[in-house]
Amino acid sequence: MPLKTAVIAIGGNSLIPDNTKREMKYQWDAVRETCGHIAGMIKGGWRVVITHGNGPQVGYILRRAELAAHEVHTMSLDIIGADTQGSIGYMIQQALRNSLRSMGIAMNVISLVTQTLVDKNDPAFAHPSKPIGGFLTEPEARKFEAEGWTVIEDAGRGWRRVVASPQPLEIIELDAIKMALQNDYIVVAVGGGGIPVVRNDNGELRGAFAVIDKDRASSLLATGIGADLFVISTGVEKVALNFNKPNQQFLDRVTLKEAHQYIQEGHFGAGSMLPKIEAVVRFLEHGGPQALITNPQNIERALRGETGTRFVPA
Repeated sequence: MPLKTAVIAIGGNSLIPDNTKREMKYQWDAVRETCGHIAGMIKGGWRVVITHGNGPQVGYILRRAELAAHEVHTMSLDIIGADTQGSIGYMIQQALRNSLRSMGIAMNVISLVTQTLVDKNDPAFAHPSKPIGGFLTEPEARKFEAEGWTVIEDAGRGWRRVVASPQPLEIIELDAIKMALQNDYIVVAVGGGGIPVVRNDNGELRGAFAVIDKDRASSLLATGIGADLFVISTGVEKVALNFNKPNQQFLDRVTLKEAHQYIQEGHFGAGSMLPKIEAVVRFLEHGGPQALITNPQNIERALRGETGTRFVPA
């Protein structure tokens, strides 16, 4: 039987599980735990492409550059995105390779610096909405606001800086990702949603001051490679209606029609679950057979149908 292919999107915040512990040791612990579960999925017969968020990491690098601006050159947002693709990709490569070899599986893992095309006239550039950096107190947020940043309150979890989040149109390195898969590589790609690029009047690619939602870009990638499954690994075991309310209801199985209904009813936070549900909807609408949303430690159980929220066309 040919291997089935899955795209697994890992949240950037899930790599920093405790915002008070930002040291690399804790990020390594989180990456190694997540990769252990992905390795179990690979052992079960799946071929995978891994994507990841980078919101907190981008914010930390940007702030370091701001604090050191009197000593070193500033960094543009596209270069910072490339930085995080390299650093987080390296961590996933190493951790996943080690986990696989502990299971007796000798597969290679590679990371691809990936660009994602956006429209330079996308209205999102006029309306920043994508959170970057760690969670802030309101006084901290107001300081950034005074420096010219747009800040928002993020789903009851704290304040965040936000930048433009245009819609992803094309994964520039899609053919390279397909080629790596065909040669039995496990691929880490489209980190942070991909480095946002636009085409200038000469058709040349140029970086953009933006951050692409990694779930939307992962959905585009999953469609582009014809994935059999799209997995979003996040901070909750299951998706819920009326989240954190007395009438909270966890969802086991959701059809495309039901997903549209729940979105219209406003069940999902714009800064948290809504982009994930929209990414799943887009994958299903473009022919994807199924998707899962769960947390890292339950990926294998969700694949067996024991937990998680499974999305299907009908």
